Amino acid sequence: MADVITISFEKTFEKCKLPVNQLLTAEQQAIIMNSINIVNYNRKDIIVKQYSASSHVYYIIKGIIKVSSEQRKGKNLVMKIDTTGSFVGLISLLGGDSYDFTVTAVENCTLAQIPITTLKSVMLQNARFALEISQLISRHGLFLINRLAGLLYKQLPGRVADLILYFADDIFCNNEFEFPVNRTELAELCGTTKESLIRTLSEFNHDRIIELERNRIRIISYDILKTLSRFG
Repeated sequence: MADVITISFEKTFEKCKLPVNQLLTAEQQAIIMNSINIVNYNRKDIIVKQYSASSHVYYIIKGIIKVSSEQRKGKNLVMKIDTTGSFVGLISLLGGDSYDFTVTAVENCTLAQIPITTLKSVMLQNARFALEISQLISRHGLFLINRLAGLLYKQLPGRVADLILYFADDIFCNNEFEFPVNRTELAELCGTTKESLIRTLSEFNHDRIIELERNRIRIISYDILKTLSRFG
């Protein structure tokens, strides 16, 4: 269950070092920091439920979350994994009145809840801040376009290569890591079945592209993964 932490402005500012703080005046920083709730979530807690009213943008202070789209017949598409230092839900800031996705804690994590009304108010006051937020939204949109193109047009080996490179380059910044989600969720990231994902990972392991032991993976041939990703 989520645990809301009430702390002073000074401690909030120290705990929640937003990457856009340098664009804000002291007064604008105070407006945002005084409106923030710091919330602890346990693993598998629902942070945002799809179709619920959009009221907050979230900033990950610590931990890993997943963003998924709930489809018909109980199917899910995991659109994104995000980790410490990322904003979640910015795409809803200037969008509709409800979230088009579900956000779930992959592990115990700490997030800052920032009211959408507060962000919009400060954006109207500060053009540089508004531009930076708009650029973050654009980058998120481009990421989703590239994800969709990969899912639609790449063969499974290319999609699994994308998956491995995504965790190595964007999430852990390391060629050796442990998958933070289970095989079903990995398959949902790739737009395939659990069985097909396991088979492809086993083939990569057999071909010495990766070394796989349970959830732990070490990239042996980064160049082959990049080639598979590029040519799909």
